[in-house]
Amino acid sequence: MELAALLAAAAAAGWVDAVVGGGGLVLIPALMIVQPGLAPATALGTNKLAAVFGTASAAVAFARRLTIDLRRLAPVFISAVVFSGLGAYTASRLPADVFTPVVLGLLIAVGLFVALNPGFGSGLARQRPRWSVLLGLVLAGVVIAFYDGVMGPGTGTFLIISLTALVGTGFLESSGMAKVINTGTNLGALAVFAWQGNVLWLLGLALAAANIAGAQLGAHMAIGRGSGFVRWVLLAVVVVMVGKLGYDMVTG
Repeated sequence: MELAALLAAAAAAGWVDAVVGGGGLVLIPALMIVQPGLAPATALGTNKLAAVFGTASAAVAFARRLTIDLRRLAPVFISAVVFSGLGAYTASRLPADVFTPVVLGLLIAVGLFVALNPGFGSGLARQRPRWSVLLGLVLAGVVIAFYDGVMGPGTGTFLIISLTALVGTGFLESSGMAKVINTGTNLGALAVFAWQGNVLWLLGLALAAANIAGAQLGAHMAIGRGSGFVRWVLLAVVVVMVGKLGYDMVTG
């Protein structure tokens, strides 16, 4: 019964991750509830094992249906692996609550911006200056990747917003690019968690199968329904994340 609940949570997390990111908000609490004695680092590491498979499968689904410049994303992917690993290594020495108020403020700003600008990200790709594209890719592969290793919530959302605003892609294309980069961030963090012995391999692989199923469903729904669908799911996930992080700050 407990395994069935975790598999369902992993599938739901895969769906959310494939559309806008944020699946960890589903699977990590589920792991902590079903196994109360589980160390937080082990829950994070096991979640990363499941997520790396689901995100990679979603990236493949997007790449098959959309035009994604994988050669341009290759150095971003490698950078994401490295900086996410550095973030995960730093996480053991820096409490997450240092970042929580900043992340909460950023999420509120992102949510308000997207809600008040209905045309943002809803159209086709728009030409951006070279410096803007480069800034967006560096932000994704360095800053957001490092953040994903340290803390994680909102990584997919931040990737989509930064790519849409700076690279000039629509929400749907940004979501596809974000999956490629997010696969790298998951790999980097997973390597560090594994090195530290904080991964339940058998459970994580079982959850990975369910995560892939949810990710495939989410990717196909996003591709089929377009940027408008991604926008609404993104706003819903932002609201949930703001509520979760706000509750964590209040309760300590």
